[in-house]
Amino acid sequence: MAEATCTEGCCGALYVTIRRDGEQVVWGAWRNPDEDEIDLPEFRFDAQQYQAEVERATLDRSWEWPARTVARLLEEELRQCTAWLERWGCELGSVSAWLWEPDQINLFLFHPGRAAIKDGRPWLQFRMTLDISSEDPADQADRLMEELTAFDPRMAADVCGGSPEFARQLGYPWPQRHSTQP
Repeated sequence: MAEATCTEGCCGALYVTIRRDGEQVVWGAWRNPDEDEIDLPEFRFDAQQYQAEVERATLDRSWEWPARTVARLLEEELRQCTAWLERWGCELGSVSAWLWEPDQINLFLFHPGRAAIKDGRPWLQFRMTLDISSEDPADQADRLMEELTAFDPRMAADVCGGSPEFARQLGYPWPQRHSTQP
């Protein structure tokens, strides 16, 4: 149902099993890896109404703000251009736009890839913040795509996940966290 932009192991996740039961779609078997029990009931929906609503919601973009549209379009383009990231030993995590940052998007990458997390190998997550203007969202996504694929993205991104030891092993500096303590 939801997973943090980073990873389940970092900031958590909520899982639900969605299954078809005759003429109904059932949401049940809720799970959060950080909690022993999730106190959520099973939800049942008419299967035809459910399918129609999923199709309607998938096509509805009226809720998007410009940065969200740019993020969606850019992520769609980047997912089609895997050679760019493979060349740099990276995997696209996500491209996000947050309501509280309406003039920017955030691009998240994993190096060498998410498989390293599961395999227990060193990994890092990188974050690149990109400014968004009032320019047409499709034009911005195309421009950003062209700019991003011209270089190693790790050089313009900041390490934002992994560990100091993994950063050392992979040859990157670990970000210094500023303390508010005197």
